[in-house]
Amino acid sequence: MKKLAIFHKTKELESQIDDFCDKVDEGALAFKIGIHAYITEDHDAFDDKLKLVNRIESDGDALRREIERRLYAQTLIPESRGDVLGLLENMDQILNKCEGPMWKFAIEKPEIPVVFRKDFENLVDSTVQGVDALVSASRAFFRDIGTVSDYMHKVMFFEKEADKVGTRLKIAIFSSDLDLARKQQLTSFVEIIDDIVDSAEDVADRLAIYTIKRSI
Repeated sequence: MKKLAIFHKTKELESQIDDFCDKVDEGALAFKIGIHAYITEDHDAFDDKLKLVNRIESDGDALRREIERRLYAQTLIPESRGDVLGLLENMDQILNKCEGPMWKFAIEKPEIPVVFRKDFENLVDSTVQGVDALVSASRAFFRDIGTVSDYMHKVMFFEKEADKVGTRLKIAIFSSDLDLARKQQLTSFVEIIDDIVDSAEDVADRLAIYTIKRSI
């Protein structure tokens, strides 16, 4: 199995990038717990996780900027710098997109009918599993390039699962007796959650290209 030696002389940078991956993973998990808390009407727990996601997102931004500064200031891994920067920026966007829906829930405070709650939870679960698979693929890109593909197909799988749940949920919402404004509001939440795993799939597509370049 082919190993990737990007960091053979830059262990501190390797540690920072690993920490950044942790931030993305932690943000997605906090998002999952927070949305589940909202759906089950545990609003105190939701507020706690909103604050946590906000803090993780801020810490992730600061860490990404520090990594970028070191890459340029210390002329580290020049042959792979563009790909690494692109991956970090795209992963940071995933973290931002985990924060966005939570603020939308906090501001709009939608009432989610019981009949839709299970599928909202399923949608969140598939989305976060897709992000988790992307984080694992990203770690593999830096540690062992031969294992990247082991995780890539999982990103695609969970993106498709989220699409199925999202479509089913939107059909159910528009088939219900809710007024049009509530139907549109609830489907906007479906779409903003589903957009997270769609973005994860886009990042995975870019990561596949980076991996091919490193394998040549």
